[in-house]
Amino acid sequence: MRAVIQRVSEASCTVEGTITGEIKDGLLVLLGIEDADTEEDLKWLAQKIVNMRIFADEQGLMNRSVLDINGGILLISQFTLFASTKKGNRPGFTKAARPDKAIPLYEQMLKELEMLTGTTTEAGIFGADMKIRLVNDGPVTVVMDTKNKE
Repeated sequence: MRAVIQRVSEASCTVEGTITGEIKDGLLVLLGIEDADTEEDLKWLAQKIVNMRIFADEQGLMNRSVLDINGGILLISQFTLFASTKKGNRPGFTKAARPDKAIPLYEQMLKELEMLTGTTTEAGIFGADMKIRLVNDGPVTVVMDTKNKE
């Protein structure tokens, strides 16, 4: 799994003119799923997302997590995070999981984040043409990959 995690002061997802999810202070998480991903990857990444200390404390230091600030999470599926640009100018997406594998893992990630935070995780619609609006706070953006745990 690959995730682009952005600290935001607000974010929303719109599909066909209807808002499917929106948050104020919190995290916008763009999630890519590949065929090799497992439940173990999902649990590791979910723990990292909710416990990552990228929100400011009273001294302005990044010492608080989304849990600490009671922030929201907006989860967006994004297969293009597994784009291969090695050959030519048109990206290939063969590493991205097909919907029959990706949808159950995406839905499980939603449930896992809700279980860890004790609140609703906002979301886009898997496979839809989504319009994402955000105000990146900082900006703070972190990229994580469960196959390269740095």
